[in-house]
Amino acid sequence: MILVVDDAEDIRGLFGVWLKKDYEVKFAVTGAEALALADTEPLPDLILLDIELPDMDGYEICKRLKASPPLAAILVIFVTERNNPRDQARGLMSGAVDYITKPLCAPIMLLRVRTQLALESQIQNRTEELQETRARHKDELEGIHDPDFGTPPKK
Repeated sequence: MILVVDDAEDIRGLFGVWLKKDYEVKFAVTGAEALALADTEPLPDLILLDIELPDMDGYEICKRLKASPPLAAILVIFVTERNNPRDQARGLMSGAVDYITKPLCAPIMLLRVRTQLALESQIQNRTEELQETRARHKDELEGIHDPDFGTPPKK
């Protein structure tokens, strides 16, 4: 699920048209609404977040998301008119995985969203594989340390 956070109705409309073909999409207009929706099941996989919102800026929203253990793993991509390198650095340092400047190019934006979601999926799959391997090795090691391991059966 993708959460789009932007106070501009036309931008929300564009994202709806572009994303709804492949993703479930929810929308928020304010920071408070974004934080509430981000903390509602199903949690978003990714948030497209504008910086300039009526009640708080996107940096603050991202900071709050990353400070909350249940929400910290949600991917954040800033989508904004701010194209200053300082703003971009601030966005990425706040925990965002990408920073896209307006005006938007639909094919590029969709590729960036798809890439981030695919990378996250690969990371989750690899993490699960490693956890399974670790559990298997732990069981094997516990068997080696078993005092009855390798002793002949009693007659």
